This record gives sequence, structure tokens and C-alpha cells, in this order.
Amino acid sequence: MRSHHDDEVHEHDRGLSYDLPVLARRRMIRLMAGAGLIPLVGCTSEEDTTTSAASSPSSSAGGSSECATIPDETAGPFPGDGSGGVNVLRESGVVRGDITKSFGDSAGGTAEGVPLTVTLTVVDAASGCGTPKRGAAVYVWHADREGAYSLYSEGVTDENYLRGVQETDDQGQVTFTTVFPGCYPGRWPHIHFEVYASLADATAATAITNTSQLAFPKDVCETVYRTDGYSESVSNLSRLSIETDTIFSDGHDQQLAAMKGGPEEGYTATLVVPV
Repeated sequence: MRSHHDDEVHEHDRGLSYDLPVLARRRMIRLMAGAGLIPLVGCTSEEDTTTSAASSPSSSAGGSSECATIPDETAGPFPGDGSGGVNVLRESGVVRGDITKSFGDSAGGTAEGVPLTVTLTVVDAASGCGTPKRGAAVYVWHADREGAYSLYSEGVTDENYLRGVQETDDQGQVTFTTVFPGCYPGRWPHIHFEVYASLADATAATAITNTSQLAFPKDVCETVYRTDGYSESVSNLSRLSIETDTIFSDGHDQQLAAMKGGPEEGYTATLVVPV
């Protein structure tokens, strides 16, 4: 069982024995990338909000025989995958593309906010990120525009919106319809996700292969948070930076989503996920 600590008090680590090898691995990856030995897949700068990093896994790999896997991160304190007590993965209805509404015996609420479509492309890192992982499964979850997590946070414990699972298609892709998450104290705006080898593994809440987080560019966050319903996110974001975030401070190139769109028509976020 993984240890899930509280995002809001910055306890994301799994202990020194876990942190040291992970950080050492990432430093080595960055050094090798700087030498041109390993391409970092799924990268985008905060200014590049028009190019989809997930549109072409093979071109992203550049024909290399190896590439860096997505960084491993904590699932946080609100996973809903059974490791923290609450398990939504075994509930009928969790396999879905539109995660804006609650399902099953929950309260039936709908998460409000700026529309967001998230596409993750899962690829095989061992093949140089050129081979899509067909038939894998991805579970995503994130906070609502007020920074609350369904199943856990006060006022939404009876809801299970902004959580869902999908099986990857022939291109290794899953697409979720959701809303842009709010920024709560202490954490840069993000989406959690877990990758499973199969849909059966995901709905059985077992055998997670990768756990990571998707980050959003600052300029997009600032634009979204000027819209109705995100007032608290404005001040929360102003006290943060992605460079000092407890999760992304050791490198976020592979986790920063490529963005398109605007607050009126909604945004699309894409990310390549090498596993």
C-alpha cells in the first residue's frame, strides 16, 4: 500500500529511502538529455500553448531506441483507488469519458468551471516512445474549481465527479471531458493520473504501473482564474510557482501539458505519457 500524505501541508514524500533514488534518477535523465542522449518526451514550455505534445508519439520519440518514462509522483491524499480507504474504481459507471458529473449512488452533482478536454497518449518507453500502449487503462482525478476533491473534501463527500477511467485506443490515447481545476493552497494546478496494464486491472484497483501528475502552464491558469467561480484560485496561485512546487520543483518538462483554446470555448490539454 502506498503512503498518501496531505497535499496542503506539503507532505508528498514517501520517505528518504524513496526520494533519494527517484531524485537521483531524474538528475541523471536531465544530464543525459542535455548531452543529447535521451529525448524528453511530452515536453513543452509555458509559452508554447498551441502545439499538441500528444498528437504524434512516434515523431516525439525521434526514432530513439530509449526515452524517459513519466516521472513517478505521489497519488496524494485523495486517490479514491482503494489505497486510502475510499475506492471508486470498483463502482459501476467509473469507466467513462465525461467526468464532470457524479454517477451511481452518489449525490448526482455536476462540477462547474471552464470546459477542459484532456488527452493522454500512453506510449512504450522501452521502444523509444514510438509504440502506443493499446489496451492499457488510465484513471484520472482532480480538484474542482473550488479546490475540493470529491469523496473526501467537506461538502462533496457524497460526490464522485472529476474521476474516471478509460481504456487506451489503438493510438494509446484516452480523452476525458472535464473542467479546469482550481488552485488550492500549497499546490500548483494539476491533474493526478494512474496507468494500469489493462482495464481489468484498473477496475479491480490493482497492479498500478505508473502514478504521475499533469501540470498546467502559468499563463493559462491566470486566464482561467479570472473567470467566474475561480476567485480563490487567483490569490492561491499568486503565492506559488511551478519551480518551487513540492511535486514539480525537481523537473516538470515531461508533465507540463500542451494547451489550446480559451476560457469561452474551453481548453484542450495534451500530454505524452511514456511508461
